[in-house]
Amino acid sequence: MNCPKSGQDNYPESKFCQCCNANLNTKSKIFYPFPVICAGFWRRFLAIILDGLFLSAADYLIGVLLGYGLGNFIGVFIGWLYFALMESSSYQGTLGKMAIGIKVTDLNGNKLTFGRATGRYFGKLISSLIFMIGYVMAGFTKKKQALHDIMAGCLVVIR
Repeated sequence: MNCPKSGQDNYPESKFCQCCNANLNTKSKIFYPFPVICAGFWRRFLAIILDGLFLSAADYLIGVLLGYGLGNFIGVFIGWLYFALMESSSYQGTLGKMAIGIKVTDLNGNKLTFGRATGRYFGKLISSLIFMIGYVMAGFTKKKQALHDIMAGCLVVIR
């Protein structure tokens, strides 16, 4: 690999030029093959309201069928599976996100793994801790990321 700075020929696996110590990693860490528009706070807020309505109805039905004590425990488990499975699927979003026209990606625009989607879900607990400031951050960060998005390395973008 030739160094763009010195023109020195280097080994293909070299990360730095042997002559001038310039960084040979010219690949961008974040690459999108198309323009990306990050979803703002209000779109995300509306999507979470829709998801909340859907999950509340599911929790109510489970509570009626199994009793509210067991229903609450199962409801937490179902909430985690709902968000993690839907966001790591080819849909890249929950029913609320799909209805609003947004999806969740990693920083390179790829769909999330189940593990990353799980981390994002449990990161929402931290985003909720202090007056929901972790969620409000989505209105003020450059890439419109909430705290749990930053922790999981995710973006919420318009489809």
